[in-house]
Amino acid sequence: MEIEVRHARIVESIHTTGSLSKAAMEVGIPQPSLSAQLRRIEKAVGGSLFIRSPSGVSPTPLGERVIPMLAVLAEQADAIIAEAAVDTSGTLRFGIEEWTPPTLRGALRALFPKVDVRTETILSADAVATVQRRTLDAALVSSMGSVVPVELSDGDLSQAMIVRDPVWVALPARHPLAGHSVLEAAQLDGLSWIGYARSHWFSPVERYLLNGMGQRDRRVCHYAGGYHEAMSWVRQMGAAALTPLTGATSDVRVVPLADTQYTELTLVWHKDAMSSGIARRLVEMIRRYYHQYARSFPSYRSWLGDLTDGSPEVPSRMVLLDSPRAS
Repeated sequence: MEIEVRHARIVESIHTTGSLSKAAMEVGIPQPSLSAQLRRIEKAVGGSLFIRSPSGVSPTPLGERVIPMLAVLAEQADAIIAEAAVDTSGTLRFGIEEWTPPTLRGALRALFPKVDVRTETILSADAVATVQRRTLDAALVSSMGSVVPVELSDGDLSQAMIVRDPVWVALPARHPLAGHSVLEAAQLDGLSWIGYARSHWFSPVERYLLNGMGQRDRRVCHYAGGYHEAMSWVRQMGAAALTPLTGATSDVRVVPLADTQYTELTLVWHKDAMSSGIARRLVEMIRRYYHQYARSFPSYRSWLGDLTDGSPEVPSRMVLLDSPRAS
């Protein structure tokens, strides 16, 4: 058997994830198939590349020599495909989240200058099915893994997490709590709240988080249909609301919680719509975009600065992921 680019990607994914099961999910094939392909690859190179253990896999001495070369092969193939795509005309139908800044469309057009970029705002609950039907080529989906996970049952779809977005408390600028650097759960007692309509993806997340902070019997003034409406009611009614940072507006103050929890923004795409190389470039660009967007909030910059104290927990609490991966 000759080593092909797809084999290089399999080995690279196993090495990066440290797990056969995670690698199988990343490349979009069943684990038994991935294991069988790995055995054929190892037979072709003349020895085992990984040592299996209950905690995962690690390179063998042969793997330490061969895996970097296979990674270079995969990167070069992706670079060729991505470079060719720059000069390819076509249409990218892209689903965006409610309240996504319009400048994201400009970033997409800059990445694919000869592609007709068409964006459409879509509910997170409908995004995966819309991409599966090929109505859209790709879409951004908000979720919270423990409450509202993104589930792909179609092998033609792939996904990559873009950001982990901290959940904050939105307050009117002149609210007594708005000037605090952080809020404890006990400080939320007695607040009036703006909730989210049941049709909104954030509604079960909101209930889950507030119930966990002892706010099960909170007083809700209004249930809003989306972030923009919620922030407007916060400002006009002097109430509070939970919001991901990407849902906040400049006319309210957002204050972090002492035990900030996170939602996830995930890119889902149809594999027939783009190559793995193009998908990788798209993921990297959107991650850079949201990194810059998050830092435009003074509260976020201050909160991030408070974290960078040498604590080993800091990397896991960062909003942006540091190692872009796209299957």
